[in-house]
Amino acid sequence: VQLQASGGGLVQAGGSLRLSCAASGRTVSRYVMGWFRQAPGKEREFVAAISWNGGSTYYTDSDSMKGRFTISRDNAKNTVYLQMNSLKPEDTAVYFCAAGIGSRYLYDYDYWGQGTLVTVSS
Repeated sequence: VQLQASGGGLVQAGGSLRLSCAASGRTVSRYVMGWFRQAPGKEREFVAAISWNGGSTYYTDSDSMKGRFTISRDNAKNTVYLQMNSLKPEDTAVYFCAAGIGSRYLYDYDYWGQGTLVTVSS
């Protein structure tokens, strides 16, 4: 499975971005898909995950992200999305998508994309 994340860029605080993660090589329709992010000098952290059929979604407990990010998927397109609204400078990070058995832990994901950089200016 190859994962290609895209959609990052430079945005002003308060703006929105939608990240996409396209899978190739094998269908990911049976995998849990997750988004993680890694800010400069910090550890990679869980953002959100979605079950194989999209019926269940899971979000970080971090108050800094609650209510602003939405994960979704389109199995017909082999793609998962992360809609990010009301962006803040502290959201600046490289965002990674991943496929695996799920949860909020990095070790539960077998496949990782290369990451897409999101920069939020104040």
